[in-house]
Amino acid sequence: MSMDVLILNTAVADFRSDEFSFTEKLAGPGGLARCKTADMPAYTQKQYKQWADAGMVTAGGPGNTAPLVAKAGLKVAVGVNLGKGDFDGLDAQGRFFYDMMTKYNVDMSQTFIHPNLPTGTTFIYEKVNHERGGLAFFPNANNDFDYEYFKKSIEKLSPNIVFYMYSGLSDRGDANGGKDLANFIKWCRQKGIVTIIDSHTLTGNPQKLIEEKAAVPEYKLLKPLLPELDIFFTSYDEARMIANTFGENIAQQDFIINFLEFLSKEFSNFKIFGVTVKDGAYVIYKDAKRNITGPKKITSRFMGGGVKDLVGAGDSFRAGVVTYISKNIDKFKNDKIDIEEAIQMGNLFASLYIKAPLNDRYGSIESYNKMLEMTNK
Repeated sequence: MSMDVLILNTAVADFRSDEFSFTEKLAGPGGLARCKTADMPAYTQKQYKQWADAGMVTAGGPGNTAPLVAKAGLKVAVGVNLGKGDFDGLDAQGRFFYDMMTKYNVDMSQTFIHPNLPTGTTFIYEKVNHERGGLAFFPNANNDFDYEYFKKSIEKLSPNIVFYMYSGLSDRGDANGGKDLANFIKWCRQKGIVTIIDSHTLTGNPQKLIEEKAAVPEYKLLKPLLPELDIFFTSYDEARMIANTFGENIAQQDFIINFLEFLSKEFSNFKIFGVTVKDGAYVIYKDAKRNITGPKKITSRFMGGGVKDLVGAGDSFRAGVVTYISKNIDKFKNDKIDIEEAIQMGNLFASLYIKAPLNDRYGSIESYNKMLEMTNK
């Protein structure tokens, strides 16, 4: 079996309610608090099922990417841990995640049913003004992510691209100071697989952390990982926190450009590094002669109003980029890919995703050829 894309880790059911204001006490506005399973709110499985039936939940992590890639016509699988329970073998959160993926033709054959830990669960404070509220994330089964188990998945599926999401959110996945994940990614690259990871470590109040130039321990995990990656995108806020954590005093004027130049010099095995912003992305990449091009900004052609929810914006952007790269995998491996088209595909995916209603987050994604036509209009 040959798979276009395999997305790993952080299966999560994202529950949204205006009653979850408690999350901002943990995370701050727009921040993410990573919490312990023992501290889960005392909601019952019946309550989770009722929320799911009422449309108050979406599939996070790979749920923000895998169905988008599948709707574009690619073969995509996810390798995730879900919790054991009474809903056809899964708990309520896991059953929702599994059924949502299979509904959109995502291969779920590499699911590991964890016997003790529940499916990852996030509580999102849904503000009436549609701003991003606080997120309280309970990794649960994701905390016990086993690379040896999923190496077998890779050998079985032979994917073109392995996309690990997220660095910084799994105790076992991030063990040994991030070296375990780095070694896993290196193993993938040695097999000729294109590698991309996403970091998701907005612990606490991001703006306060940036202002205080505070180090965020989870970003230290990127040090051994970045030399092994083909592709890495981060947000502007995260880039600021990464620089602070690495102890790099990067000039604030033209910060993004300086940050990308720093990454390209420090971690030279890359193919594309990028920073996403509200109206597009800045990228630095290698051309067919292995010369470094950029940093350059690629402004999105798909701006405009109508945003329904910003959670998953970065994930959906990466889904578009990964879709384009997988469809042009040989050109990518030879550094001949059209970077402008790749980034605009990501911009298009993200624009359609964040403007879609929560009960139909994937509905606006068309086949790859149609998306490419829209990208080039």
